[in-house]
Amino acid sequence: MVDVADKLAYFQAITGLEDPEICTEILSAHGWDLERAVSSFTSTTSESSASAAADDGGGDAHLDPATRQMLERSEPQQNAAPPPSFAWKIITLPISVISGSLGLVSGAIGLGLWAAGGILSYSLGVIGLGSGSGRNGESSARLVSVSAATSEAVDFVSAFERDFGTTRPNFVGEGFMDSLQRSRNAFKLLFVYLHSPDHPDTPLFCERTLCSETVAAFVNENFVSWGGSIRASEGFKMSNSLKASRYPFCAVVMAATNQRIALLQQVEGPKTAEEMLVILQRVLEESSPVLVSARLDAEERRNNMRLREEQDAAYRAALEADQARERQRIEEQERLEREAAEAERKGKEEEEARERAVREAAEREAALARMRQEKAMSLGAEPEKGPNVTQVLVRFPTGERKERRFHSTASIKTLYDFVDSLGCLDIDSYNLVSNFPRVVYGTEKLSMSLKEAGLHPQASLFVELTS
Repeated sequence: MVDVADKLAYFQAITGLEDPEICTEILSAHGWDLERAVSSFTSTTSESSASAAADDGGGDAHLDPATRQMLERSEPQQNAAPPPSFAWKIITLPISVISGSLGLVSGAIGLGLWAAGGILSYSLGVIGLGSGSGRNGESSARLVSVSAATSEAVDFVSAFERDFGTTRPNFVGEGFMDSLQRSRNAFKLLFVYLHSPDHPDTPLFCERTLCSETVAAFVNENFVSWGGSIRASEGFKMSNSLKASRYPFCAVVMAATNQRIALLQQVEGPKTAEEMLVILQRVLEESSPVLVSARLDAEERRNNMRLREEQDAAYRAALEADQARERQRIEEQERLEREAAEAERKGKEEEEARERAVREAAEREAALARMRQEKAMSLGAEPEKGPNVTQVLVRFPTGERKERRFHSTASIKTLYDFVDSLGCLDIDSYNLVSNFPRVVYGTEKLSMSLKEAGLHPQASLFVELTS
């Protein structure tokens, strides 16, 4: 029974229907699936105004047959009486004022019920429990999913900035419940703006009041702001919950400690920037003690929690001290054993590396000696001086000079073999170069003879190291 009563209260708060029998029949026709019933009721109403629906008689065209039948049953009662005369309106004016005040209180209670239901549904969803189950045994979904509410909020902020500029209240791109929680965490009031795009007073109110520098700066400094279009799902539901009857419509709400919403102020109809500032300053001054108290309570709770955590940590540390010391002793012993084994392993590896390095160096030296010997042998005996013999002088980077005679028909490669056989260089990458004129006798000239290369009858070359 508690679950049925909660769903009935939520449905009344969201849709604005006050007849409990009609709400009960609509919910019963949808198997008490709250989301289906609300979506069916609001699917057409959120897309067209109530007046157009009444004039055309087709505002419920997209409602499912069960919901349409329930609403049609209530229409004769609403339309049976003729419109009242002007005199009757004057007589009943005090009663209307009292009724409007009661409607404002009813809207606040309905909004609180809807917010409490959203918070409870979200909390149960986080821990994996549901407040009720459908015919398939699945938990009933939230009225407006986080992704859908966030998407609507982001779209509204983007459209509002496009139409009225960047000087505006900083509407958060989150759903209403998330924005309410944000304001609670920041110890601020939540400023709510319901945007009616078709109302004639909306553009002027947004440009001159809501987007004025003074109002925007005051709201951004002292409030968390949330806005929504009544054409969107969540904005339409909020207009029903807040009983918005005139536009432009603003409200100031705050999260109460009992998971309800306190409606502090409604601002209906066009207002100047000065009037809006006076209203907001008054609400802020009246609510300041509550916000300060809430902030102090939260700080005290945090301090108490921190103190308990510190005490628990000290207690756990005392209990675990002996175990920690024993673990440290065992770990220290194991560490010493590991270090000894590691040192022994590294010593063996270093000894093997030294032996390998000595062996490789000896092998390289032997290979280099063999290469030099082979190249020296390939040079043959140094020829005697004669007309076909070239005298070559080679200078090394160290300043050392080496001189030898070659047959003029010997190739440039023979000069490289001569330099390699001397063992004066530690690297293999070099070029033989003449100074005047500068000629580099590189790989492309190795097959040329000394005479063809212009080095006959004598030449002076130097070794140029290359990287």
